[in-house]
Amino acid sequence: METNFRKNLRAELDYLGLTVKELSAKTGIAKGTLDSYLGVRASMPPADLAVKIAGALGVSVEYLVSGEKEKVPFPVYDHTFRSIMRIIPGLDKKDNEVILELAKTFKKRAGTA
Repeated sequence: METNFRKNLRAELDYLGLTVKELSAKTGIAKGTLDSYLGVRASMPPADLAVKIAGALGVSVEYLVSGEKEKVPFPVYDHTFRSIMRIIPGLDKKDNEVILELAKTFKKRAGTA
């Protein structure tokens, strides 16, 4: 029986193109331990490890456990938004200013300014 945690963890790893070994290096959690969360038995990690895993993946623990987006204080955005947010830090200041103005224009157009 596949747990939500197992399914959501696998989906995030696949989406990010991360291997379990890479996640292990990012979190300091042994690869074998991570494998146990993805394996047939699909055990649940303790809270401290779930926090490390979620942080390394850029999602909330709530999302990994339930698949539901948090309401507050830190929502889990869709993959498109998260992809945009990963690109922005690599851009120069001028490009970020252009993106900000574009976002303001879209917000005004949507009537949410």
